Amino acid sequence: MRTAKISRKTAETDISVEINLDGSGTYDNETGVGFFDHMLDQLARHSLIDMTIRCAGDTHIDDHHSVEDVGIALGQALTEALGDKRGIRRYGACLLPMDDALVRAALDLSGRPYLVWEMDLPTPKIGQFDTELVREFFQAFSTHGGITLHVTALNGINSHHMAEAAFKSVARALREAVEPDPRKADAIPSTKGAL
Repeated sequence: MRTAKISRKTAETDISVEINLDGSGTYDNETGVGFFDHMLDQLARHSLIDMTIRCAGDTHIDDHHSVEDVGIALGQALTEALGDKRGIRRYGACLLPMDDALVRAALDLSGRPYLVWEMDLPTPKIGQFDTELVREFFQAFSTHGGITLHVTALNGINSHHMAEAAFKSVARALREAVEPDPRKADAIPSTKGAL
């Protein structure tokens, strides 16, 4: 089974992440940041990766450390669960509409982290959540998951819709990339022989 459990404890956060890449998209996420929990639920549901995430963070300061550190731990869990990446499709992409929002995500589980972020959320907050933290999460996730990730908002006027479309589009692309390739189940998806 392609599973992983990661614990990460610092002076700012205490995090545990458990994932199953071959799950059904079940989730149980509690980070102390309501909107972020909602986004993590979307990530699990639409990637079909089972996720259980717990975070006790210094939210009395702000939500930054919790969101970023969950991204770090989730990226580390993905890396561990993928192992040598034998038999995966490696690439994934999704063009996802959500009402006014249209977001494109494309990713490569290359082991070479790189984030291209082309999304300007029109408001500084979604409820109490700082919208700049959407990018911070994906930066941490892509860096520690070894993911080349491009996220582009092609349309959108509502910050909630745009952020949610970003999480859902990345989730659908991730689902495609981690899936076993039935034509090359025993091969590393690279001419180099390693990822």
